[in-house]
Amino acid sequence: MATFELKKNDAGAYHFNFVGAEGKTILRSEQYSSKAAAQNGIESVRKNADQEGRYELKESSSGQFYFNLKAANGQIIGTSMMYADNAEREKKIAEVKQGAAKASVMEV
Repeated sequence: MATFELKKNDAGAYHFNFVGAEGKTILRSEQYSSKAAAQNGIESVRKNADQEGRYELKESSSGQFYFNLKAANGQIIGTSMMYADNAEREKKIAEVKQGAAKASVMEV
């Protein structure tokens, strides 16, 4: 089952990862100044994950594929890992769409 991992770094900032059913990180958030802000980010992923138009498909300068998940206001909520091909990227987008709404939150 997919989960959100909520983490606090040594500087006191928070971020979260969306981890797919296979246990691998699919999406990482930006840094947040508070736990509450990071939790709001998780809720934004849940709210926007099933909306096709929220995914910005990108290709790195090294030819790898990734995506950004954006909120309604255009702000990036999370950025995916890099994938070797478009098919793998599409598979991971489908995992986010299917799993985000019901994913539990685990503080690590």
